[in-house]
Amino acid sequence: MLFCLSTKELMERPDLWEAVHRLRYRIFVEEMGWEDLRRPDGFEVDQFDHDEAVHQIVIRGDEVAGYQRMLPTTRPHLLTEVLTDLSEGTPPTGPNIWELTRYAVAPGFRDGRRGVSTVGTELIAGFVEWGLKRGVDKVIIEFEPMWVLRALQLHFLATPLGYQRTYGNQQVVATLLTFNEHTLDVVRSRRNHHAPVLARGYPDMLGQRRAS
Repeated sequence: MLFCLSTKELMERPDLWEAVHRLRYRIFVEEMGWEDLRRPDGFEVDQFDHDEAVHQIVIRGDEVAGYQRMLPTTRPHLLTEVLTDLSEGTPPTGPNIWELTRYAVAPGFRDGRRGVSTVGTELIAGFVEWGLKRGVDKVIIEFEPMWVLRALQLHFLATPLGYQRTYGNQQVVATLLTFNEHTLDVVRSRRNHHAPVLARGYPDMLGQRRAS
């Protein structure tokens, strides 16, 4: 299941907070080579972990298997403040448009074909479910160009917002993804799992075995 937590709720769970920020560091600093994010403590934290950020976390067993962060575009976000050269012109904003950032699947859970794991598709289904429940039908995401085709195959309307650039050791393009109920149906069909993925409340404490 996928859990959605505010920054305040995440900080109230030190086990989750540490696991999330260590995963972000492992993926974005150590794997992707985003050296501007390097810190001696091994955590990846930035100015956008603010009170309006939404942290979406996939738990498998007692591990954080996947993560992504949603940011409102009605206030400063990555594309307007950090990755400004990825947008040609003024980026789209509005209450129905959020920015999806820090999409990450832990190395031990990358089991899918064509680079999309079961955890990865759960994250995709999660942000679509989450958005449709809140009147959000668009996300801005900065990802590798090959993901534009994958998004189209999942029946997102994908609109590049600028030219691709090199960040760390990868090419990145800012893209506006528009989605609807049909998109969610396609994502669920590709997952062969039609039940909602969003969970309520908090996950169990990490490192503790669940009662059988």
